[in-house]
Amino acid sequence: QERLVESGGGSVQAGGSLRLSCTTSGSTASSYTLAWFRRSTEAGREGVAAIDSRSNTKYKASVKGRFTISLDAAKKTLYLQMDNLKPEDTAMYYCASRRYVPLAAMAHGLAGEEYTYWGQGTQVTVSS
Repeated sequence: QERLVESGGGSVQAGGSLRLSCTTSGSTASSYTLAWFRRSTEAGREGVAAIDSRSNTKYKASVKGRFTISLDAAKKTLYLQMDNLKPEDTAMYYCASRRYVPLAAMAHGLAGEEYTYWGQGTQVTVSS
């Protein structure tokens, strides 16, 4: 059973930055494909970014160029660096994982039903 724990959320002003972390309990983070999702009342659940163990990445169009997903396999930790934050980025952010499948082989890569394990979330609030 994979256990995921997010941290790093908080409140920032528009244009600011935050870095989210997600620690995993799996035997090796490199055996998984991992992703960040967010949920807000306005947009519902959205896939934000994903990464596989070959370091292939995929991003939601509205965050591309502002957010960076990365994985430190030795620390079993997934990161999401968020720069130039906007009020519309306000949401609860979740990390998710599944047994390794190359992102290119997934039907979407940022769809919630493609992932098996989920963390409890960390809140990000961006004020204008």
